[in-house]
Amino acid sequence: MNLEHQGFQCKKMLSLDYSMWFILVTGLLGGYAFVFGFLRKLNEWYYVSRLGNMQMQYPLPPGDMGWPFLGNMPTFLKAFKSDPDSFIYHFVSRYGRTGMYKTHLFGSPSIIVCTPETCRKVLTDEENLKLGYPPSTMALTGKRSFHGISNTEHKRLRRLITSPINGHEALSSYIGLIENIAVKHLEELSTMDMPCEFLKEMRKFAFQVITTIFISSDCDHVDLGLVENLYIDLNKGMKSLAINLPGFAFHKALKARKKLVKLLQTLVEQKRRKNNRKKRLKKDMMDLLMEVKDEEGKILEDEDIIDLLLLFLLAGHESSAHGILWTIIYLMDHPHVFQRAKKEQEEIMETRPSTQKGLNLREIKQMEYLSKVIDEMLRRTSISFANFRLAKVDVNINGYTIPKGWKVLVWNRGVHMDPETYFNPKEFDPSRWENYKARAGSFLPFGLGSRLCPGSDLAKLEIIIFLHHFLLNYRMERINPECPVTYLPVPRPTDNCLARIIKVK
Repeated sequence: MNLEHQGFQCKKMLSLDYSMWFILVTGLLGGYAFVFGFLRKLNEWYYVSRLGNMQMQYPLPPGDMGWPFLGNMPTFLKAFKSDPDSFIYHFVSRYGRTGMYKTHLFGSPSIIVCTPETCRKVLTDEENLKLGYPPSTMALTGKRSFHGISNTEHKRLRRLITSPINGHEALSSYIGLIENIAVKHLEELSTMDMPCEFLKEMRKFAFQVITTIFISSDCDHVDLGLVENLYIDLNKGMKSLAINLPGFAFHKALKARKKLVKLLQTLVEQKRRKNNRKKRLKKDMMDLLMEVKDEEGKILEDEDIIDLLLLFLLAGHESSAHGILWTIIYLMDHPHVFQRAKKEQEEIMETRPSTQKGLNLREIKQMEYLSKVIDEMLRRTSISFANFRLAKVDVNINGYTIPKGWKVLVWNRGVHMDPETYFNPKEFDPSRWENYKARAGSFLPFGLGSRLCPGSDLAKLEIIIFLHHFLLNYRMERINPECPVTYLPVPRPTDNCLARIIKVK
């Protein structure tokens, strides 16, 4: 009996221990859930409660404000490591297809818009909305770049520089230059003994093109390799947290900007001295920017010229390099598309007069299928995932309020990958563009409205000329075709597309 009694007492004590542990664990989990829920609501209470009763008449869009200070940046960064579309799909699946969602990103309370109609309204409303890029972007592009000036000043600058960049005469004059550089680069890549990082090579190609167009013969006095590396550092900091401390991307990008500004300032001063001594018959973009005048005879200040050059050189080589990279990847992954695009180029060559040397603008306009291939690449890749705006006043769109001071993120990826706008959006299908004209707001690779990228035609010209020669004479063999893709700041294979470029007969 004594042994039985002791056993009963042990079982009773064990049962009490298990009960106490269960109560303790349940309490901890409950406390964690409470703290977790409380913290998740802090941003909501802080930002939404300050709006007062305004939202009673026009409510905020549904959504999630995320964590204090961080907002939804952890979720955003996690999604953009491997599956960027999951970020916007989460809002759509949880809150329905409202086309607008409240959130907190890049340090600001924000409204995401992601349907064609809402995107069109935001990007064309200059009266109530202005540019609202993250502080890091504004600091790195400069006060006088297109990212930093008012709508009025932007219109003035755009009017002055559009013709030298996108005019018919300007584009025609760039064809031979781009073609010569493309032919040389492809030949060099095909003779390499080892595989190359194709993205890096395309950056070199595009950077040589854009620097030659903008600073011409002065390129001879510039270490282009150094400048290109500075631009890589600058680009990495463009949408990073604006933390100016060693170890952060923004800190490194700021140092790169300072060096680039100093270099460009030196080039401007040198060019001005040369031009004062002797007028050039053949002028580059820097010459034109230094000479251009508005209706009142006002010329651009050095700060205008330098910030414009800084931005154009960045955007000009990044968009073209990534555009060529992804178009060739898609072409090699879809042999039927490759063959059809190749046949179009061969037919153009067959009708070329024997006396003609090189491409001309008429032939480029005949490349209708290749143009569809490039449009499909731009849609499928979404090189720029969003456009940024800032509400100057309280704005009502589709019955929802965008509060004054809040950011508006036009989610390009959300539009381009929307199954209700593009059937089977994950499929690369250039034929979807046949007999189809995208409605306003549904195709946004270069923005929309007055802020449409002024260098878009030049970027497409670079891509199409390079592809013309690639399709006729080369193919690419990737070393790691299953290599994962990273999506920030721009989509790219993590190995920079390690590949061989092979010349074909």
